[in-house]
Amino acid sequence: MELVAATKMRRTQTQAVRARIYAQLAWELINNLSGKIDRKIQPLLRLTLPVKKQLIILLTSNRGLAGSFNSQIIGKILDYITVGKDENSQLQTDLIVVGKKGADAMFKARQNIVADFKKADVNLEVSEIFPIATLIIDKYSTGQYDKVILGYSDFVSTLVQKPRIKVILPFPELSLAANIAEHDDLGQVGNVSEQPIQVPGFSHFDYIFEPTPDTVLKRLLPRLIEVQIYQAMLESNASEHSARMVAMKSASDAAADLIEDLTLEYNQLRQAGITAEIAEISAGRMAVT
Repeated sequence: MELVAATKMRRTQTQAVRARIYAQLAWELINNLSGKIDRKIQPLLRLTLPVKKQLIILLTSNRGLAGSFNSQIIGKILDYITVGKDENSQLQTDLIVVGKKGADAMFKARQNIVADFKKADVNLEVSEIFPIATLIIDKYSTGQYDKVILGYSDFVSTLVQKPRIKVILPFPELSLAANIAEHDDLGQVGNVSEQPIQVPGFSHFDYIFEPTPDTVLKRLLPRLIEVQIYQAMLESNASEHSARMVAMKSASDAAADLIEDLTLEYNQLRQAGITAEIAEISAGRMAVT
């Protein structure tokens, strides 16, 4: 299981790192564009305060044996829901779960699950997140939810995976520098080397829209939602298989130590038995003579 997890880990880490820069630059691009038009024109840019109903997308694994991978993000989401309820007693929370472990945990916690999607362990295709993105966009555009949140494990390194809560709707004002700062090892994942793209003055670019800013945003905003969900899935997969590989390695090491201890105990008992038999034979011989 350790070898299988290591193979999947390498593949998912490579996918996550290579897609990360694109997702961050796309996020920064939309932030710049959205600041140049009236938010009321585009449904996906609307701001509703106070927030009365929120939707959380929880990404977990289908299987266990991954250390604290699932418990960390599930615990963080439950704490987030509790704090939000304490601050606003009228706040309602619905969940979309991806992964069996998250679905089971939220069902036991008596949370309202509105959708349950299958999760691909490896070789995730962009088309697989289209149903989730479409559901989110439709419900937010029609005003059924005032906020949409992603809960997933952010891949930092093979040994470190951080549970993360990210607001994807409404679009927050984030800078590229802030996004990149969230990943101290952005360019290094294991033996995978990806140098970050340097874009000086990116936030000060001026754009020429063709035909209009509204038309451009109408096509771009749904794609950005898809990119953010896809990237979160890649980060979650990389975190899962990294955590499982480490957990299986620890289990293998513990099993080896246990075998060594049991072998030593067996040899000691065997030696004690042999010594006792020799003592009995010697005592019998002396009694005869």
